[in-house]
Amino acid sequence: MRRWPGLRLPCVLLLFACWAAAHAIHRMEARLPRAWEGKDLVLTGRIVDLPRRRGADIAFVFQPLPRAGEPSIGGPLRLTWFRAPEPLLACESWRLVVRLRRPRGVVNPGGNDAERAALMKGIAATGYVRASPTNARLAQGRCVDGWRDAIGQRMDALLGPRSARVLKALAVGDTRGLDAADWDVARATGTSHLIAISGFHVGVAAGGGVLAARGLYLLLPWLATVMPRRVAQALLGMGVAMGYGLLAGMSLPTVRTLLMVAVLVLAAVLRRRAGGLSLLSFALLAVLVFDPLAVLSAGFWLSFAGVAFLMACVAPAGDGWRGRVIAMLRTQAVMSVALLPVSWWLFGSASLLSFAANLVAAPLVSFAVIPLTLGGCASLPFGPVASPLLQAAAALMGGLWRVLTPMASWPGAQVSVPDAGLCAVGLATAGAAWVFAPRGMPLRGFALLCFMPLLWPARESLPHGAFRAWVLDVGQGLAVLVRTRSHTLVYDAGPDYAGGHDAGAGIVLPAVTALGIAPVDTLVVSHGDNDHAGGAASVQRRYPGAVVWSGEPRRLRFDAVPCAGATPWAWDGVTFRFVDVPLPPTGKVKANDRSCVLAVEGPTGRLLLTGDIGTAAEARMATADLASPLPTVTTIAHHGSRHASTAGWLRKVHPRLAIASSGWRNRFGHPHPSVVDRHAAVGAEVYDTARSGAVRVDVPAQGEPSVSREWRRPADRYWRE
Repeated sequence: MRRWPGLRLPCVLLLFACWAAAHAIHRMEARLPRAWEGKDLVLTGRIVDLPRRRGADIAFVFQPLPRAGEPSIGGPLRLTWFRAPEPLLACESWRLVVRLRRPRGVVNPGGNDAERAALMKGIAATGYVRASPTNARLAQGRCVDGWRDAIGQRMDALLGPRSARVLKALAVGDTRGLDAADWDVARATGTSHLIAISGFHVGVAAGGGVLAARGLYLLLPWLATVMPRRVAQALLGMGVAMGYGLLAGMSLPTVRTLLMVAVLVLAAVLRRRAGGLSLLSFALLAVLVFDPLAVLSAGFWLSFAGVAFLMACVAPAGDGWRGRVIAMLRTQAVMSVALLPVSWWLFGSASLLSFAANLVAAPLVSFAVIPLTLGGCASLPFGPVASPLLQAAAALMGGLWRVLTPMASWPGAQVSVPDAGLCAVGLATAGAAWVFAPRGMPLRGFALLCFMPLLWPARESLPHGAFRAWVLDVGQGLAVLVRTRSHTLVYDAGPDYAGGHDAGAGIVLPAVTALGIAPVDTLVVSHGDNDHAGGAASVQRRYPGAVVWSGEPRRLRFDAVPCAGATPWAWDGVTFRFVDVPLPPTGKVKANDRSCVLAVEGPTGRLLLTGDIGTAAEARMATADLASPLPTVTTIAHHGSRHASTAGWLRKVHPRLAIASSGWRNRFGHPHPSVVDRHAAVGAEVYDTARSGAVRVDVPAQGEPSVSREWRRPADRYWRE
């Protein structure tokens, strides 16, 4: 290697690639065997982390323990106990009957990757607890998670759950009290890193340990004869950081920061002076050795990129208060602006208010709220001491929240950009470094031009008469985007979930942004069932000017116009019309059969969106309304239920392509094999979002309609199956 120094870096990169591959193979092999999916398994194990209650249901992480006669699973399980008969506590040992499946998530443009997250956390399977008389609590153990839960309960008792919710997140990483509105405020103001324990908080705790050691040496100077002060400061700082990390739950950002602190401690103990770049490099090396799959997490890139930017762009603070203020402002500006491209790439959105919000929030939380909170937690055994400290921290945090909440509605909060690709992100990041480069760097103002490919990426323009549709992967539900040259329609928005989340905010809106097809001009909610209408309110709130149609407007939480008898309209040479679904003589109709059926017709093809209509509605619909000389693409009615898509209906519609929107291994068996066979009998090619992910259909101005992309295929991510 000395003879060929140029090979050092490639060899190191190859070594770490092999190390990461070995970790990935180990975690993939630890996943649930396919033969055990969907079967009832009896497992004995322990509850790790903090269980989350969602109404009558409890979600928790369960670590199976080796037991003779029970299946051996090599990693933790993420379980839900629906209508749990009693509360669950961390550290408890249970024997449970569970039904599992391998980790799998929805795959959409602009969406989160749940399977990648499961790989990073080593989750071997997901599933739920089956009702069984053999389910039994075996023992109440002791562990760090139990201490975390106990501290959180004491804080609730002293302050009340509402006032204590953010302090619990800061002290012990307990975010169960934070609701969707709290996270919306934090994301809109760029302060999420302050209310969830991150590496920054661990660094503050380590700094507190260093200050405590310095104060101790000032009071007892003779300690210097036993151990040099610099070494004592480093060791105590590491000890405090480690204790805080344990209470925080040892999340990946916490572990990364502890490794970085350990590098600093090692340098101090060995009495080695190292530059900032050397320390950052050793910390990076330690993180990659400990967990090479950390490169898959957003926090890895944000933390190391942030530190690198600070080292490159922020000079040491000058003498006096003015120099320190200028350095603080520059530091905040670098962190707010330089990390914008990376944040847009990783999350699809970022806050332009983060600079202003963090100017107030970061010093207040770091130098007042966290010290008071940690001091209060340390003195919880002495109630009279802990109470005033925690009350002061809660008062400060409450005041800060009253400032941040209205800021979250200001212009510039949660700015989203279309997906522009890695090259545009790299160029914008280089431009940010150029803007904050030291004095002497020429033409720094022109660096802002590097942001243009990210903010205004090139997009394929559809010709007049062409349109494109995306059938999104929302699990057991339906959401379709339709785009003409200059207009966008959303047909259904998927379900909502427990805990205040829904597919409209989590899947539909990110897809609209990532694809660059905003704003939404029309929203069609086929009918009022949750799997179609659950996410519609989020779409309507984001685009209040959109025209809303529905087959059941009375069941919605916002105003809508009935689609029955609506006048057709045209956008960019594409016609949109609602197909008439006649009522039966009795006038009594099931909710599914009230679905709006929308036909989108261009010169070369037709898309038929069918909602949840069943056999009765199909039989009442006129052949003249359904037949078309154009090649037809259709969503399979009612997700592929055997009570829809009759042979007579298919002969009327005669689809070339058919797409079922269904959940993976759903309990209804959708799409039913008989439905798939009936479509095949009329020559239709069938796609299923559970297997394909989101499906894009192109209906060009000239040529045949075709499926041009499936987001899950080809399998270009080894953690997807």
